[in-house]
Amino acid sequence: MSGRSRHQEGLAYGFLAYLIWGSFPLYFNLLKPAGPWEVLAHRIVWTLVLCALILLVTRDLRWLVTLARHPRRALGVVLAGLLIATNWGTYVWAVMSGHVTEAALGYFLNPLVTVALGVVILRERLRRLQWIAVGIGTLAALYLTFDYGSPPWISLILACSFALYSLLKNRLGISLSAMQSLTGESLAILPVAGVILWWLGQSGQSTFGGHGAGHTALMVSTGVATAVPLILFALAASRIPLSSIGLLQFLTPFLQLLTGVLLLGEHVPLSRWAGFALVWLALVVLSLDMVRQLQRSRRLRRDLIDPAP
Repeated sequence: MSGRSRHQEGLAYGFLAYLIWGSFPLYFNLLKPAGPWEVLAHRIVWTLVLCALILLVTRDLRWLVTLARHPRRALGVVLAGLLIATNWGTYVWAVMSGHVTEAALGYFLNPLVTVALGVVILRERLRRLQWIAVGIGTLAALYLTFDYGSPPWISLILACSFALYSLLKNRLGISLSAMQSLTGESLAILPVAGVILWWLGQSGQSTFGGHGAGHTALMVSTGVATAVPLILFALAASRIPLSSIGLLQFLTPFLQLLTGVLLLGEHVPLSRWAGFALVWLALVVLSLDMVRQLQRSRRLRRDLIDPAP
């Protein structure tokens, strides 16, 4: 396969992954009358079941033994599982309680929080445009706090939990494939799902199996809905540059915002649109820096391969 075809294939995989993630507000609303806690628990259980089946078929289980022999790496998987469960639970609750636009804001803010964590925790040095982007993002967060009357907790929890999740995996160097990582993380948080399902059953609040075959099938499908876009993302990441992935990721919150406003009827006051505009300006600046850095890297590689006489 030529490099161009591989790149186009990677873009298609990435677009599909972010398109699926962007449609999640509609999907999770289809799971009602199940509540957010029940959806989270079933998402954990059925994701683990699907991943385990795939790994059994491909006979890819030896990594579990290796993981068990490395406590630090295993602890990293557990912590990553807790962070992604926090992210999933917050997102599902936000969508099912009519806060889709706040959830979208969280994923718009995520790249800015990731950059800020790099400075604070990893002591990374930022380029000028990155500082400008972080400054505008901070201003946007302060403005939205004033507009909401309190910090936009849903957005901040989503942005920070996923940024910390990404940082943890990068910092600990967890060398697992996307499927192995998702399996390990789902296994680590399975007790959380078990407690939730036990509590729902004891209190008579469980909807699984009691609202027809269609609802049961939808609940089971949460495993596929979780794993498929992740697999597509992994295929995309292995075919296209990280900068392209970074630009594609803005598709998901944009689709979530449109879904919340146009299809789910959420009202966003004009003052809040001004806050979103500041966030988008920060992302434009960050994207510009990303493109400039990519062009600079390409020029350096070209000069090394074909130096001027």
